Amino acid sequence: MFTGIVGEIGTVLSLLPGKLSVGAQTILKGLTLGASVAVNGACLTVTAFDEKTFQVDLAPETERRTNLWQLRRGDPVNLERALGLGAELGGHLVQGHIDGTGKLLAVRPEGNASIFRFNAPPEIQRYLVEKGFIAVDGISLTVSAIGADYFEVSVISFSLRNTVLQYRKAGDTVNLEIDIMAKYAERLMAAQASRISMDFLRQNGF
Repeated sequence: MFTGIVGEIGTVLSLLPGKLSVGAQTILKGLTLGASVAVNGACLTVTAFDEKTFQVDLAPETERRTNLWQLRRGDPVNLERALGLGAELGGHLVQGHIDGTGKLLAVRPEGNASIFRFNAPPEIQRYLVEKGFIAVDGISLTVSAIGADYFEVSVISFSLRNTVLQYRKAGDTVNLEIDIMAKYAERLMAAQASRISMDFLRQNGF
């Protein structure tokens, strides 16, 4: 489990079939084999590390669902260590399970912030609500506007400087993870709806 608060920006050192090596500093402190690290929002397991780098394996499902397969040597990536019990929850609960990808459509300035507009596939767009949460490349963000096939988020200058959003340009692919609470709510509502039948309605006076 993560919070969507990026710990540092790492650098891709190599990307081989099924393996990713990343250069880092801050998140390496106290790292152990088997620990979870979110790379651009995708929860990955550390398989090797030293004082300057760590390595993770990429399953085919991860490559299909995320933008990690597009990475090249030298690319910046958002990094976050897993949330520890008792730690401050500064963003929102993020699983690190990417639901799909979207594309950056445009960026425009607004005061001391920047408005990022992304498109999203229908299976993600339907879960979005204004002021609800979404993780973009692992960054906890609040939805500020929604259209038929897009959504917008407002990014303050601090978040822009300390995440890979500063490097994003129109057309870039980003990882998207919707709020887990939205998925649970839909599942519960579907389960309740399936129990309502004509007999149930008649028995309850309808």
